[in-house]
Amino acid sequence: MVYSMTGYAALSRDVGRAVMQIELRSVNSRYLDLAFRIGEDLRFAEPIVRELIGASLTRGKVECRMSLQAATAGEASISVNGDVLEQLKLAQAQVQAAFGQATLLSVGEILRWPGVLAEDALQAEALAPEVQALARAALDELRATRAREGEKLVVMLLDRVSLMRERVAAAEPIVPAAVAEYRERMTQRLREAVASLDEDRIRQEVTLFAQRVDVAEEITRLSAHLDEVERVLKKGGAVGKRLDFLMQELNREANTLASKSVSTELTSIAVDLKLYIEQMREQVQNLE
Repeated sequence: MVYSMTGYAALSRDVGRAVMQIELRSVNSRYLDLAFRIGEDLRFAEPIVRELIGASLTRGKVECRMSLQAATAGEASISVNGDVLEQLKLAQAQVQAAFGQATLLSVGEILRWPGVLAEDALQAEALAPEVQALARAALDELRATRAREGEKLVVMLLDRVSLMRERVAAAEPIVPAAVAEYRERMTQRLREAVASLDEDRIRQEVTLFAQRVDVAEEITRLSAHLDEVERVLKKGGAVGKRLDFLMQELNREANTLASKSVSTELTSIAVDLKLYIEQMREQVQNLE
C-alpha cells in the first residue's frame, strides 16, 4: 500500500459525563511534523497522542486538535474540600497570631484557593485509556484516507510511466538514423570548409562528435528508471523519498536527451518527457 500524506479524521467518544473529540489533519512535509491544539483539561494527552502518531506515520505535517465538552450543561457538581479548608483556616489563624493587622481572606479568595473546590471532574488517570482508544481510532481513519488518496496517486503515476514508455520507445528507432544524418551533414560541411583536410581526418572528427550526440545510453537509463518507478509503486510502503530521487534522475536524463538532440523529433520527445516528469514530481511530493 502506498500512502498519501494528505488526510483527515474527526471522531468523538462518550467518556461518561463528557464527550471527548479529536481531529487530525495531515498535509505533505519532508519530515514528520506534529502540531497540537489541546485544551488544558486534556493537556496530559499530548505525549500519549504524540507517541501514537510517531509510531503510525513517518512523514507529513499533522495537526491534532482535542477537546473535552460536558455531555449535559450543569451536570457536574461542585463541593468544598473540607481538609484543604481546615488547613487554610489553621494557616490563617497562625498568620493572624503573628500579624494582628492582617486582613482576613474573603469568601471569594478562599474559593479560589487551589484545592478548596472539589469539582466532580474526570481525572487524567481515568481518561488516559479513553485518549488512547480515541486516538488509535482516529489514526486508523486518517491512514485509511491517506491510503485512498495514495491509491489515486499511484494510478496517476503509473499512467504517466506508461506515457513516458511510449515516448522513450518512439525515440529508440529515431536515434541511429538521426545520428547518421547528422554525421553526413557534418562531413559535408567539413569538406566544404576545409578542402585540403584529408578524408580520414574528417571521418575521425565526425565519428567523435557523433558519439557525443548519441543518446542511446540516455534512452536506456530512462527505461531503467521507469522500471524502478513501477517496481517501487507496486511494492508500496514509504516510497516518497525514493520516488523523489527517481524523479531527479529521470529529469537529468531528459535534460541530457534534450541538450544532445540533433533532430526535432527527439527534441519534441524530450519536452514531452520533461512535462510528464514534472507532473509526477508534483504528486510524488504528497506521498509518504
